[in-house]
Amino acid sequence: MSLMKSLLTGACLSLLPLAALADPALIFDLGGKFDKSFNEAAYVGAERWKAETGGTYKELEMQSEAQREQALRRLAETGANPIVMTGFAFGEVLGKVAPDYPDTKFVIIDMVVDQPNVQSIVFSEPEGSYLAGVMAAMASKSGTVGFIGGMDVPLIHKFECGYAQGVKATNPDAKVLINYTGTTPAAWNDPVKGGELLKAQGAQGADVVYAAAGGTGIGVLQAAADANILSIGVDSNQNHLHPGKVLTSMVKAVDKSVYDSFKAGADIKPGVMSMDLASGGVSVAMDDNNKPLVTPEMQAAVDAATKGIADGSIAVHDYMTDNTCPVQ
Repeated sequence: MSLMKSLLTGACLSLLPLAALADPALIFDLGGKFDKSFNEAAYVGAERWKAETGGTYKELEMQSEAQREQALRRLAETGANPIVMTGFAFGEVLGKVAPDYPDTKFVIIDMVVDQPNVQSIVFSEPEGSYLAGVMAAMASKSGTVGFIGGMDVPLIHKFECGYAQGVKATNPDAKVLINYTGTTPAAWNDPVKGGELLKAQGAQGADVVYAAAGGTGIGVLQAAADANILSIGVDSNQNHLHPGKVLTSMVKAVDKSVYDSFKAGADIKPGVMSMDLASGGVSVAMDDNNKPLVTPEMQAAVDAATKGIADGSIAVHDYMTDNTCPVQ
């Protein structure tokens, strides 16, 4: 009996590290975990999984580009599974690291990495941004709207181009001002520069501005509220940041993606998962915070565009298919 007890005790002890090794992990991209946008949406999904399951997860916040490979290898070596990372910038590094850990499942959001142990989650940002453009064109009194991006990379041009298409489809004579914060990762976390760009666009007549800029966007939304310019948030629902002054937010279901990944655990299926408008992967946020700004006509236009995109009668061009935008 004592021998059996000893064996069972030994077995339990040997299983404890394995259980710990099965913890999922989340790596936040530059801009900070509480950026009120992309990273924070991922955090919300992880916390939902934690609350519902009682499980634990590992997390790392990126501080510099040089940390990417180190962070991935460190978590893989500790046995974390799956490892979820936010941001296209992990693409090259993950392609290099994933083959070294074939028994670990990796999930990358906003980039496609073709490896047998990687699930790539991509969103139809042009579709959601098109709806934001429809709303911006209808809300604008000046006929001039703006777009402020974070880092000048093709992914953010998807937002810009989808938005411009929605604006032009609604008001062909509208003017769309476009600025990017910078060309380095620092562009994701520069709210002061974001505020300056908003003021510059306001001086040129923009009265609705869409910010797809991570933490920089917080500065855009604040400056817009101060200047009585309507803003449009991104990734997370940012309507509550300035109630009555944020027209809407183009929401990506990043939280659901992280939650589903953690829930699937090591059973994650490799390949590409596309999150489009029809599947609820992208949307424009409607709630009590922006209700006074959304007219019945605007809601009807959004509903009609949503239906048109879903049934294919409205084709929204994806900038990344050919690096061009048909309305610019």
